[in-house]
Amino acid sequence: MNLDGKAWAMLIALSLLWGGAFLFSKIAVAAIPTFTMVALRVGLAALALLLWLRIQGLAIPRHIWFACLVMGFLNNIIPFGLNFWGQKEVGISTAAIVNSTTPLWTILLAHFVTDDEKLTGLRLAGVLVGIAGVGLLIGPEALSGLGTAGLSQLAFLGATFSYAIALMWARRFRGLSPVVPAAGQLIGSSLLAIPTALVVDKPWTLPMPSLEVIASVIALAVASTALAYRIYFALMARNGAGNAALVTMLVPPSAMLLGWGILGETPTMPALIGFAVILFGLALVDGRLFKR
Repeated sequence: MNLDGKAWAMLIALSLLWGGAFLFSKIAVAAIPTFTMVALRVGLAALALLLWLRIQGLAIPRHIWFACLVMGFLNNIIPFGLNFWGQKEVGISTAAIVNSTTPLWTILLAHFVTDDEKLTGLRLAGVLVGIAGVGLLIGPEALSGLGTAGLSQLAFLGATFSYAIALMWARRFRGLSPVVPAAGQLIGSSLLAIPTALVVDKPWTLPMPSLEVIASVIALAVASTALAYRIYFALMARNGAGNAALVTMLVPPSAMLLGWGILGETPTMPALIGFAVILFGLALVDGRLFKR
């Protein structure tokens, strides 16, 4: 499906919001434990979208609550937890680059679980090229188990696989207002994350975070989660899961610019080379650049 101007505007806005998520997360994880970060992100975002539901006069149908709980686990609990843990050791550029492989896993899964999104020769080549790019980015130290940074990058990779499964699961929300599944999954993940954080992290025992950390958590929850998911589900309903996943091609440049401009992070050469290879693989998967 070709993307029109509105779809591209939604993709760019979403890439900026999710690129910002890596920045906000990097600032916050230095002071807040992983489980508490997940609980804060999904809990505050759920409150924001519940307010939006009330304003719009919408409700979450009872029959989708289980689907929302599963979606929250796959699309929030697992990937957010892995990303927050990984960002304690790795810069936001690397995190965003690995995140860009989500469409590769989506294409592979779609081939096995759907009837209308089968692998073609070009798409298979793109997946293989993308995997090679991940190998260049992560490097051999991850395979040998040496280095926390390598393990963090593997955690990011696990997050992208969970996102891909979530994209397949999200097909069952077709026909609903985009804000309904967005709010439902965040409520479901809040029900899982908040008790876990209370038991594991005991957040009431933690020191009071700085205003910078508090502002980052609020921006992460409201802008980069609640608003971003509202746009994401609208884009997926309008243009399909495969096109929605293309946003991950645009997130790394946004994250790199934010990391360089605000945190002074400079992407390493292996990261840039790996991203270039991944980007070429994603272009092969998309296929439109190679059509006459």
